[in-house]
Amino acid sequence: MVITVAIKSKTIYVCSQCGGETSKWFGRCPECGEWNTLEEQVKNVVTGPKKSGMSTGASSGAKAVEPQNIHNITFGDEDRYSTGLGELDRVLGGGIVKGSLVLLSGEPGIGKSTLLLQICEYLGREQKVLYITGEESEKQIKVRALRLQVESQNLYVATITDAQTIVDTILRQCPDIVIVDSIQTMHVDSIPSSSGSVSQVRESTQLLMRVAKEQGISIFIVGHVNKDGAIAGPKVLEHMVDAVLYFEGERNLSYRILRAVKNRYGSTNEIGVFEMHDTGLIEVENPSQMLLSDRPQNVSGTCVACVMEGSRPILAEIQALVSKSGFAAPRRTATGFDYNRTSLLIAVLEKRAGFFFGTLDVYLNVVGGLRLDEPAADLAVALALMSSVTDKVIDQSVAAFGEVGLAGEIRAVTSIEQRLTEASRLGLTKCIIPKRSLRSIKNPEKYPMDIIGVSYIGEAFKALSR
Repeated sequence: MVITVAIKSKTIYVCSQCGGETSKWFGRCPECGEWNTLEEQVKNVVTGPKKSGMSTGASSGAKAVEPQNIHNITFGDEDRYSTGLGELDRVLGGGIVKGSLVLLSGEPGIGKSTLLLQICEYLGREQKVLYITGEESEKQIKVRALRLQVESQNLYVATITDAQTIVDTILRQCPDIVIVDSIQTMHVDSIPSSSGSVSQVRESTQLLMRVAKEQGISIFIVGHVNKDGAIAGPKVLEHMVDAVLYFEGERNLSYRILRAVKNRYGSTNEIGVFEMHDTGLIEVENPSQMLLSDRPQNVSGTCVACVMEGSRPILAEIQALVSKSGFAAPRRTATGFDYNRTSLLIAVLEKRAGFFFGTLDVYLNVVGGLRLDEPAADLAVALALMSSVTDKVIDQSVAAFGEVGLAGEIRAVTSIEQRLTEASRLGLTKCIIPKRSLRSIKNPEKYPMDIIGVSYIGEAFKALSR
């Protein structure tokens, strides 16, 4: 008996943000609520005679999989590759896991392709690396490799934009590491849409994920970002991969920060710091010294904060400028620090400490392009604001950290000893910390500095003159 199957084309609308599908066009996506994100696409629907009864795995040709006991599954250090860059290994959780799918995203020109091509030199010593590009030719990759001094004999380059051809090439070459630059240039022929669309990005990533898991090949994917700074493509892209890395930094500054926002094999609190040179990215093993290297002398409005980025303490300089406003509504600007948190601290200083900011412009900046999200930076921000509004200079040997509450109280923070060790290592002689955190210090004598515990914001101001 011959069964005929009919294929019909159906028009659907797909959201470019979340990948949601709908049969009608709406100005606002019903799934995620974004405006003007629905794009028209044609979907092939297979129709045919229906069979009665429930379809089982045996009748459909599917095979049952025998599960393994978790105690019989082995995992050792050999299942990770070192990249040769300690900062990148730190963010990845100790290196590249075999069979993992890693998404690296960032602004154009930030250094994504440079970073990945650099690690090919070290990885190529023992592993076979396949670099697939859809944006450049082989000659352009060669020119960039010469500039970065990448001369590995195990590095192979190919210009491919068809996702299925990439999979076939990977299966034929059997590399250990694959780099795909970028996922927005890849396409699947069976999908009637342009490269970079939601469906193309989703299906291309699905093919790469399947070959990574089945063959145990580690794959890096470069992803673009949209005008809002989020990863371009559907949100499901971030759910499919094992790790999502963001490359941050201002293009006019030389420092770059690599941050993990998702990592199935390690912490998401670690960061890596790099400096861009003509010959590529250079690791910054001591970010604190770098961030404090050019501090101004005898200038009000600056204070040193100590924040924890994963297991690493980092000292950062916070600068505040308070000046008379020429407008009816004064300006409030914060770079590297949360704007709403800045407004909260200004309100606390007005209500609890008696400072007036009503007709004053406030500009806050974290030096070096670092972004401080930890509440422990509150106290240093408050001291910098106080220093600028009163024009009193805070000594360069002073550091402060602690969370500021709405009542003006200074709340305890974690990792006190790590912060004090980093401050003393860089030669700071006074540290203002929450009073409740003093009990967390086991041996205060080993720190060659004056450690002052404060309970309220007013006590912190008085501690500066001790």
